[in-house]
Amino acid sequence: MRTTLDLPENLLHEAMKITHTSTKTAVIIKALEELLRKSKISDLKKFRGKIELDIDLNEMRNRH
Repeated sequence: MRTTLDLPENLLHEAMKITHTSTKTAVIIKALEELLRKSKISDLKKFRGKIELDIDLNEMRNRH
């Protein structure tokens, strides 16, 4: 989808540098993916301590 955006150039270039992306499109896609990933992690954290899992990590990792 084509979209016209008015973005701060210095912010965009800094994001491109730290993410090692060479195009504006790639850095925006990466930023959107990261935003979604963080949102999903935040949603999962709501369940912390609320789900009872009857698992033995040592057994799952074949540690006897």
